[in-house]
Formats: sequence, structure tokens, C-alpha cells
Amino acid sequence: MRCPKCGLMETRVLETRTAGEGRIIRRRRECPGCQYRFTTYERFEDRPVLWIIKKSGQREAFDREKLLKGLAKACEKLPVPLEQIEEAVSRIEEALRGTGQGEVSSLTVGSLAMEELREIHKVAYVRFASVYREFTDVSRFVEEISRLRDERNGLR
Repeated sequence: MRCPKCGLMETRVLETRTAGEGRIIRRRRECPGCQYRFTTYERFEDRPVLWIIKKSGQREAFDREKLLKGLAKACEKLPVPLEQIEEAVSRIEEALRGTGQGEVSSLTVGSLAMEELREIHKVAYVRFASVYREFTDVSRFVEEISRLRDERNGLR
């Protein structure tokens, strides 16, 4: 594995762990040249293309990295480890592929992402919901926060 900092081709593996319910191998690596440490993820990718149908009707191939970036953005500056976000993305992808359909709606993807974020961190959930549901004013934020508060208090 090439070092992303100095480009040296020889890096050593310091630690190997499984993630994503055993479907992902996480490796912690170090470059012997510059001592830079970084993490790599290894996963099996022999799956047929999954198509996402956007609101506009356009089709695009499912992009795991795009979903990961979206969830990571919602969790930015919150105490949520990247590994937890990776595992959420794996569960979402598994659920989408588990439908047995070659095409799924972007609304389905967004709903699954919101469910995962609701469990991970409430602030990340509200951030994601504000973009996904296109909140246009503060009252929508208040409604969503009230809904979360009611759920926590057992009112819904």
C-alpha cells in the first residue's frame, strides 16, 4: 500500500480488525519512511450495480463514498467515530441490496440514512434531515426537534 503522504510503496500493518459485521477489514498502517499513520478498509465488491432513482427521475449508480461523505458531513465536529459511520453505510447498502431490486428510490436511501443517524447522534440526524427534507425555515427545525423530544419521552 502506497503512503498517502510521501508516496513510499512499502507500509506496514500495525493492526487489523474486522468491521461491518465481518464484511470489512480495517487496517491501521504506518509508513517506515515518514512515520505517517493511516487507515485502510478492505471489502468484497463483487456485486451488481445498484441504481438510485433521483427525485428528478434521473438514474445514477449507487455510490458508497457519496453516502459516506453525506453521513460524515452530518456528524462533523461531533464525537462520532468514522468506524461507526462506515458501519452505518454498510447496513444501509446491505438493506438496499437486500431488497433484491436493481433500482431503488433516493427517498429510500435518505430514509435509511436518517434512521441510522437517529441512532448514532440526534444532532447529526437533525442536520441531515434539514438538508434531506429541505427545511426552509426555523419552524421545521423546531418541529423535528419536538418530534425527537416526544420520542425520547415516550409520547410517540
